[in-house]
Amino acid sequence: MHTPGVELFDGVIHPTAGLFEHYFDVDSAREQHLNYIRMLQQQGITVVRVEDVLRAMSRERLESLAAQVLTYDVSKVNPADSAANGGEYKTKILHEMSREDLLRVLMLQPTVKMMSVDNNTGIEATYTHQSLMNLYFTRDQSINTPRGSIICQMNSLQRSPETRLIEACYSQLGIKPILKISGDGRLEGGDYIPAGSVAFIGRGMRTNKQAIQQMMDADALGHDTIIVVDDHLRWQMEMHLDTHFNIIDRNLCTMPASRLYAEKGTPQCCTADIYARKPGSLKYRLIKKNLDFVELLKKRGFSIIPINREDEMHYANNYLTIAPRHIMAVGGQSKEYQEALAGHGVKVEWIPLDQLIKGYGAAHCMTQVVYRQTAGK
Repeated sequence: MHTPGVELFDGVIHPTAGLFEHYFDVDSAREQHLNYIRMLQQQGITVVRVEDVLRAMSRERLESLAAQVLTYDVSKVNPADSAANGGEYKTKILHEMSREDLLRVLMLQPTVKMMSVDNNTGIEATYTHQSLMNLYFTRDQSINTPRGSIICQMNSLQRSPETRLIEACYSQLGIKPILKISGDGRLEGGDYIPAGSVAFIGRGMRTNKQAIQQMMDADALGHDTIIVVDDHLRWQMEMHLDTHFNIIDRNLCTMPASRLYAEKGTPQCCTADIYARKPGSLKYRLIKKNLDFVELLKKRGFSIIPINREDEMHYANNYLTIAPRHIMAVGGQSKEYQEALAGHGVKVEWIPLDQLIKGYGAAHCMTQVVYRQTAGK
């Protein structure tokens, strides 16, 4: 997980450009995130924070990462001055920085655009950031399959630096990714939902067929069956599979009523393709195409809890399942939804997240599972 800090401010001053839904209070958001972590820890879950992993790195490694993202633009500096304010100067400043300031460089990814002038120090500058304001949605930069870790390739250019930072964190933790999505492939972690021998993968706004094919070709998934869920709506509010489908137990899931009861052929109606491989084989083959997703789930034994429109817009579907029929979910949902969950024997830890969800994500989006323990062990 990543508790948001100073980098979040650049996102909230223009939420749409920051890929956020609304403005929200940065300090309150940070406190809500820290509270979420405490609630997870109370459930016996070990939480590894990005900033703690970065702090554990060697000084040399931190400086190297910061050097990659701190840019000195000397294109408008007199040639006689540019050497003093270019590479060697940057190295000197980074070497003098405190470890906490090096972390700020990593989060803000600043560019110093300089120009020569005839007064003061002879140099003036403007400052811009490529801040990692979306990094607190740690679900998206990678996925962890039964085979190992896969580094995603984000659909948004401004989020691409996040994957490099998360890969560096994995390296610090001793985890070597088995695949990095490349080329025209686009993959974001919110579109991957593992379910034992089966994996559900959303194909829509953020993940495409090229990335899914790369994972299957590399045998990087480790599931015998891949169910590719096609989202025809392409709506930012539900940009990932985990915003409109989620699993509570092996035979229980949720889905917004707008999707569950959608007429066939409408954008709200998801379809699915099934890929499978024979035991011992590494090659997946398409065995069924363009199936009704809801009917497919029911045939596989799922009961589906519908989510009404008000709860749908409050990220009721974006919960984190921490054990069979035990979830961490966004607080403030309707009595109807609470009763439906209770009626299916679901235990819920309700989390106050009213600020953080304004960034277009919730409890599931804010976590990435590094290690899953098999039930009963």
